[in-house]
Amino acid sequence: MARTRMTAPQRRDQLAGVGRQAFAERGFDGVSMEEIAARAGVSKPVVYEHFGSKEGLYQEVVRREMTRLEETITSSIQTGRWRERIERGVLALLTYVEEDTDGFVILAHGQLPGEGRTYSTILNRVTAEVSHLLAEAFKHRGLDEAMAGLYGQALVGTVSNSALWWLDERIPDKHTVAAHISNLCWNGLRGMEAQPRVYTGDAAEQEEGAAVTAADATVEEKEA
Repeated sequence: MARTRMTAPQRRDQLAGVGRQAFAERGFDGVSMEEIAARAGVSKPVVYEHFGSKEGLYQEVVRREMTRLEETITSSIQTGRWRERIERGVLALLTYVEEDTDGFVILAHGQLPGEGRTYSTILNRVTAEVSHLLAEAFKHRGLDEAMAGLYGQALVGTVSNSALWWLDERIPDKHTVAAHISNLCWNGLRGMEAQPRVYTGDAAEQEEGAAVTAADATVEEKEA
């Protein structure tokens, strides 16, 4: 029986899938177009016909993964209470690491030729979304909305770096990791001070010195 000929979109998807696995295993520099063609069971000109170059194939693979991960995370944090949003966001990222390891490896360790690191690009977009949501929450709680971006960076950084660590460790299990990360993030948000200050170091000493000076001045006024 003759094989059914793939349509152009089907062939493009197949080649992108083959490239995804190859790039995850060996990196951009370690993969050749000959290898991609051999793995896909096609001639090298077919690969060039769809992507133009190895860079073109790699860019397509990366962009697909970036879109997939970004949509997965942002959709998970749009609704619900804040603890639920945090848990869903963490689980969404860890599930991607677990089920789409090849894609995550490419995003975490690779970069588009001539462009910045892909994982950082996604994190910047997610951070912007998280910061926007935090600003709304801060407004209702009487906290400084101007600091939402800082807290967004801290939250996303905590989760994303934990995911990189878990990529190699895989112990403890996904739900245990999510529970502990959520515990840290949620209780940190819930216990926020409206006007936090540094309690150690030069800044604290200066603040304490200013307070002592003010107290001394008050005493002198009373004595006068």
